Amino acid sequence: MLRKTRIVLATVMFIGITLLFLDFTGTLHSWLGWMAKIQFWPAFYALNIAVVVGIIALTLVFGRIYCSMICPLGILQDIISNVRGRLKKNRFSYSPEKKILRYAMLVLFLASALAGVNIIVSLLAPYSSYGRMAASFLLPVWQWGNNLLAMAAEHLDSYAFYTTDVWMRSGITVAIAAVTLAVITVLAICGGRTYCNTICPVGTILSLFARHSWMKVHFDTDKCTSCGLCARNCKASCIDTKNHKIDYSRCVTCGDCIGKCRQGALSFRHKTSTATKESSRSTATNGGKSADKGQQVDSSRRSFLLASTMATTAAATASAQAKLDGGLAQIEEKEIPKRETPLTPPGSLSAQNMAQHCTSCQLCVSACPNGVLRPSTEAGKLMQPTMSYERGYCRPECTRCSDLCPTGAITKIGKDMKSSIQIGHAVWIRKNCLPATDGIPCGNCARHCPTGAITMVPLDKDDSPEDKNALKIPVVNTAICIGCGACENLCPARPLSAIYVEGHEVHREI
Repeated sequence: MLRKTRIVLATVMFIGITLLFLDFTGTLHSWLGWMAKIQFWPAFYALNIAVVVGIIALTLVFGRIYCSMICPLGILQDIISNVRGRLKKNRFSYSPEKKILRYAMLVLFLASALAGVNIIVSLLAPYSSYGRMAASFLLPVWQWGNNLLAMAAEHLDSYAFYTTDVWMRSGITVAIAAVTLAVITVLAICGGRTYCNTICPVGTILSLFARHSWMKVHFDTDKCTSCGLCARNCKASCIDTKNHKIDYSRCVTCGDCIGKCRQGALSFRHKTSTATKESSRSTATNGGKSADKGQQVDSSRRSFLLASTMATTAAATASAQAKLDGGLAQIEEKEIPKRETPLTPPGSLSAQNMAQHCTSCQLCVSACPNGVLRPSTEAGKLMQPTMSYERGYCRPECTRCSDLCPTGAITKIGKDMKSSIQIGHAVWIRKNCLPATDGIPCGNCARHCPTGAITMVPLDKDDSPEDKNALKIPVVNTAICIGCGACENLCPARPLSAIYVEGHEVHREI
């Protein structure tokens, strides 16, 4: 029952978190967003004490079930390992703990977090690693499949699906995700949970508590024949059958060993008590009938308790919008302007807050319906979300990234607050503006500015503002501009817009 419970809960969690990164419509985020927020390191960064304490309490009771039932990277390793296990059975063996490597990686991780070197934190955090792989490899395939359905539906005069842009947001991020996947795959094929027990800092942190968990896998030495079948099926390589010992710091409570034991010598329970000893004596006297019955009842109760606790902890703890082109044909692709200060999403408070709290999981990037967010290529902020307006602009009514962020890097804001947060201000470039260079009337930026921060004034100072035939150029009121990028995105000038948004280091309310 332990193994079955683990498989069911892990399957639900893995599919749910994967759908979070694939759901570009935003329809599932309100239902499944909690799955990202109960991940250990994002919850720690977000100072979500209830989740952190809940996971630690869960570990103190049941061991490292977080690693086998909640963490998507841990579940991915199980999937890869199981595929390999179908080809080669009984392939594991006991190996001692790699303490030096294990704790060196933990010290490096914690020191980087304290020093604000988030690139190392982002590379090692398990949830973020899985998020980058899902966003880099699964999301494009999902979108292509959706576009094929949209094309087929269109031929049937149905609009149940709509096409969406498929584009590479960052080659560097894709490369890092590919390397991570390759490392995970090799380690899972060769050693099962080697990554969890040697590299993953979250696994090492939880192992400190798992050593003292209340429920553990125990040997019944009277039944054990030292066949070694349990050790050969232990993906954590933590069972020493010769000495009848289990390294509980590495055990992920998967239940595989219990299911493989033909003698019934392994059980998931509390440390042997007086009642258990009496049960053993009764087994020797009565042929084991009453004890076996009691063991079945006790096992069912434990499985029920495990499933109930997991469900309780988990419970406690868009339609895409078409981009406007201003009624003008797009002649060539826009280029990204050089910004002195990069733009960070509304709700991130400041560039410093984003840099300190973001773990580069790419959830906000994959969920952005307007194509505004993409991973940064700057060395100090590598893979963290930054904004640019070549494909769309940050619509005042959209708060999807702030609703989803599990780390607190983008704090939750309401739609009423979104339009009053100034993340930057627009800057006009005369040499790129069509009225000033080509004598062509425009005014696209002013027409689409949601806050009315842009006013059109006569290019020639001698012309009257009321003269409809006079060429006009934009003037930006930086006091009320929020930096949404509608002007930059909808400017018909190519390849560089005549107006672009310069970011602010610290956001403010206007």
